Amino acid sequence: MRVSARPEADFDAALADGAHELGVLLDERQRLQLAQFGALLQRWNRVHNLTAIDRADQLLTHHLLDSLATVPEIAAHTGAQRLLDVGSGGGLPGVPVAIALPHLAVTLVDKVQKKAAFLEQAKLELALVNVDVRHARVENLDVAPFDIITARALTSLDQLIRWTRPLLAPGGCWIALKGALPSDEIDVLEQDRSVVVVRTVKIRVPHLEAERHLVVVETQ
Repeated sequence: MRVSARPEADFDAALADGAHELGVLLDERQRLQLAQFGALLQRWNRVHNLTAIDRADQLLTHHLLDSLATVPEIAAHTGAQRLLDVGSGGGLPGVPVAIALPHLAVTLVDKVQKKAAFLEQAKLELALVNVDVRHARVENLDVAPFDIITARALTSLDQLIRWTRPLLAPGGCWIALKGALPSDEIDVLEQDRSVVVVRTVKIRVPHLEAERHLVVVETQ
């Protein structure tokens, strides 16, 4: 992303262009919320070390657009009302998803107190009425089941499913955001006859050279 004398305008344009390339349409308010979220993440990161990414251009590509890349797959699940973002950390992908899909009730869970505190602050500052934050280990979470459970490079597919299987609603699915296609993890998961990998989706995040894949898993 090229920075000029108007870095805020450049960021907004790059965000709008990148989201459009991913098939995600954002209005002005949503873009403003995403920019505010990025700025908040940078501020907290200076003190609390929430993420290794700190530059604005990398934050845009590695965090915001990377998270928005999950939106078309999530939106394709017609009728889904509740989403759980496991190990949300700095709110990725959960916060960008909640901004892009305001009809979706998004629960962010993290076991680290400082990360949960950041998520609460993000919810407050961005007025995200569709977001619920939980400071807990996901395996101890006692809430209503979710239509979609997602995680971003958190753990192996089989571990994610072991942790969260009781939290998945009937007819729901897991959508895991990975880097390179995790063939070994998929092979392990295929030994579990109670679930099935229904598809893998290779995604191209604008201005990001690294590989990205979504792995969609359902119960049988």
